[in-house]
Amino acid sequence: MKYEPKIEKEIMCPIEYGLDVFGGKWKARILCVLSTNTVIRYNAIRKELGNITDAVLAAMLKELIADELIERTQYNEIPPKVEYALTDKGHSVLPILQNICQWSRQQTKDELEKKLPPCKTCDQLKK
Repeated sequence: MKYEPKIEKEIMCPIEYGLDVFGGKWKARILCVLSTNTVIRYNAIRKELGNITDAVLAAMLKELIADELIERTQYNEIPPKVEYALTDKGHSVLPILQNICQWSRQQTKDELEKKLPPCKTCDQLKK
């Protein structure tokens, strides 16, 4: 169930909408994981992200589905099988995330090079 704020958000410019849709700690990371895979299952996403809780991952996936950035396919089998993939709208966000990644690396090159591994999304989009 998606959290519904008591006061409706007032979006004053398109940037606020974009940040609401793919911003935050986890949404961009989830989109990056999905960008490197055609389809991926829930446990594989959780494994890639490492320290995300099941509750947060489930909530973020539901929000990304509601915003039509990813799609969820459920197969009627036992045990249940569910796969996630980027939609066309989700793919359209990837260049934006790549630009943010490149800008971040340029602004804090020394710090990020020491702390962070290469960005899979940036590497994927260069091809």
